Amino acid sequence: MRLHRTLVFAVIDSLNEIFNESKYADKVVSKTLKRDKRWGSRDRGFIAETTYEIVRWKRLYSEVADIKEHYSRENLFKVFCVWAVLRGIELPDWKQFEGTPTRRIKGRFDELSKTRKIKESIPDWLDELGVKELGEEIWAKEITALNTQAPVVLRVNSLKTTKAGAKEALGEEEIHTQNVDNYPDALQLSERSNVFSTDSFKKGFFEVQDASSQKVAHFLDVTPGMRIVDTCAGAGGKTLHLAALTENKGQIISMDIYDNKLKELKRRARRAGAHNIETRVIESSKTIKKLYNKADRVLIDAPCSGLGVLRRNPDAKWKLQPEFLEKIKKTQAEILQSYSKMVKDGGKLIYATCSILPSENQHQVAEFLKSENGEKFKLISDQKILSHVSGYDGFYMALLEKNS
Repeated sequence: MRLHRTLVFAVIDSLNEIFNESKYADKVVSKTLKRDKRWGSRDRGFIAETTYEIVRWKRLYSEVADIKEHYSRENLFKVFCVWAVLRGIELPDWKQFEGTPTRRIKGRFDELSKTRKIKESIPDWLDELGVKELGEEIWAKEITALNTQAPVVLRVNSLKTTKAGAKEALGEEEIHTQNVDNYPDALQLSERSNVFSTDSFKKGFFEVQDASSQKVAHFLDVTPGMRIVDTCAGAGGKTLHLAALTENKGQIISMDIYDNKLKELKRRARRAGAHNIETRVIESSKTIKKLYNKADRVLIDAPCSGLGVLRRNPDAKWKLQPEFLEKIKKTQAEILQSYSKMVKDGGKLIYATCSILPSENQHQVAEFLKSENGEKFKLISDQKILSHVSGYDGFYMALLEKNS
């Protein structure tokens, strides 16, 4: 691989914003890729993948380069050198790469890789928490899996086409996919491509949605004609899936505290041809109380640590703090208590997170079931999805039924 100056500098500029200005990696990369219209797909791929790789291995590369917290431009180039040397990429004769200690880099990498928290490039507290919650053996496998690049999975929109139809349409656009066993709506890209520029996407044939996330709507056990409330809908990935499963019949009320996310949901719904969706901003507890005992199905895709999706959000390892984790667990418990009251007698509720921690998942459900409001429910089943087992995002979902 030959390194090109403009592309390398784009990576360095992106890392500066992510490491020094605490900006989100996905937003930074998205902005950087729009910098030069002359860049082709290979150029964009280099910038995006290299930036994400260095963010993913931030601690490991920094320790190999013997860099402390201050990421000056000089230090960012040192981190880049570590990335390049460990991949066997020849460094060009630029002043930024003068005196790169190639043998020392390889030696320090071998030495530091013996310590898991450095090898897996995670904070000390997170490594300790993972062992405490999952046990040494499972945590070691899971954090390794969460440090691999996530596959790109599409959810075929049955309101517009079939899986075979979407597969054929994408194939005609040189986007090759394969079926995913036991995931009825999923197609996985054979190689990474910009699917958002395809006619198939513009026609609403699919959404990008990880295979684990696709399980949630099926798990809710919906049928056409039901009244369903998606309480933490965000931009609506699961809402749109529910609209397809209900064949546009019945009513889906999609709620969130952020109006801008619901506006994005409306835009996506138009493209998907989903017509049974109503959005409501949660402005106060009154918004929730109006729906008490009114819903056949309620989905609580609760805010969480996001540890199950580190593969696609590697910068979350550095933004997440222990204090936030304790705060979000209290929020989860409050949401479960309040939003569960929307379920009518005989109706069902899903509590889901994209976390792998039992304290955010089955422990929350167990505590809820012991509460006064929770005594009205029974646990039907739950699923604990670990990335090292499934090959997809870490996820949790519990299906509860309210007594008739």
